[in-house]
Amino acid sequence: MKLLLPMDGDDAQESELTGILTATHWATVEVEEGRVVEINFYTDRSEIEGWLDAVIVTNNYEPVMEFIDNQMMVLVAHTQRSVDDIVEAYLFRELHDLAL
Repeated sequence: MKLLLPMDGDDAQESELTGILTATHWATVEVEEGRVVEINFYTDRSEIEGWLDAVIVTNNYEPVMEFIDNQMMVLVAHTQRSVDDIVEAYLFRELHDLAL
């Protein structure tokens, strides 16, 4: 599973999830068999190649139609902000589907 996260920086430990419109970086997090395999940061989302399974957003009011049009799941992390917390919440199915 490959997750896309809009982030406020490019440090896996210090950066936090932010809104799509205010993201300065984009992180891709690859999760396999319950563990993180790889984390990459990009300054421009167009640099990301390959299939992404889901985008993680901060609330139900983010502009996500582009992701939906690309057949991506949209999951909401209401309280989780760090990469570790988001991955843990994803693994334990604590992220919520976007309420349209």
